[in-house]
Amino acid sequence: MTTLELAADETLHVLVPSRRLAEAVEELSPRVRARSWKPEDEPPHGEAAQAQVWVPSTRTAPEGLLEALPHLRLVQLTSAGAEGFAGRMPEGVVLCNARGAHTPATAEWVMAATLAAQRGLPFFVREHEARRWSFTTHRSLVGARVLVIGAGDIATTVGRMLAGFDARLTYVARRPREGVRTMSELPQLLPEADVVVLLVPLTPETTGMVDARFLAALPDGALLVNAARGPVVDTAALLAELTSGRLRAAVDVTDPEPLPDGHPLWRAPNLLLTPHIGGEVPETRERATAAVTEQIGRILAGQPLANVVGDY
Repeated sequence: MTTLELAADETLHVLVPSRRLAEAVEELSPRVRARSWKPEDEPPHGEAAQAQVWVPSTRTAPEGLLEALPHLRLVQLTSAGAEGFAGRMPEGVVLCNARGAHTPATAEWVMAATLAAQRGLPFFVREHEARRWSFTTHRSLVGARVLVIGAGDIATTVGRMLAGFDARLTYVARRPREGVRTMSELPQLLPEADVVVLLVPLTPETTGMVDARFLAALPDGALLVNAARGPVVDTAALLAELTSGRLRAAVDVTDPEPLPDGHPLWRAPNLLLTPHIGGEVPETRERATAAVTEQIGRILAGQPLANVVGDY
């Protein structure tokens, strides 16, 4: 169990990305001193440079920041994804994520995108804009064979939501356990899937995992839903399948990201695309704030840290 021990009279200095979060943290105890800092600001100095805890607003540490915080002992993320920080912490600095803060909203996006793609809503929106009454039949989520790759918090929440659709659900993860199949079984599982949902962290093992061979194993008309990270999918391989009309996709993340003007994904058929907004609902900010304040409360109480991230 990992703890961040403080002396009885030691002040806890915290560097946070907003004044609102600084106020929430300081309300916990007179021992907490919080300073708002963003990457566009000058390097931390004075009390800010004494921070033992940093709450980033970025996906990676700005160059030179960690060196500017000699007392740093904890980097507390407000996201579940930690790939920009994992394995890059200086000696003695612990990395923790905000597991659960984005779970309800991201799972909701998966359901919304899957339902929209299955029922052809993007097509009907385009027809609406063109003022065409185009009566056609699309697919259904009810009773569909859904393969969820990943078995963490978001994946299990998606599973509970899918239960109301009588979907035939299969989980796949790196470590097999009861109710979860192993990645080595994908060649047998992919040809039976109507929908594949990606909910894995970005690691060396998952980067490019969804390549041409992976996609070729899916049956005609299958739907790929990516709520993980863009580089999990080989963009060129996905484009080839979408352009041929053999597969469909709903993605909230891309590689590259943000998607530049003129990129062929903008024009790809059979694609529902959103700009990495899966977790972006007002309640997510409240949950992220709660994750940070609860962690600071643990430190003050001498309790083990929550959601410690190991090297990916």
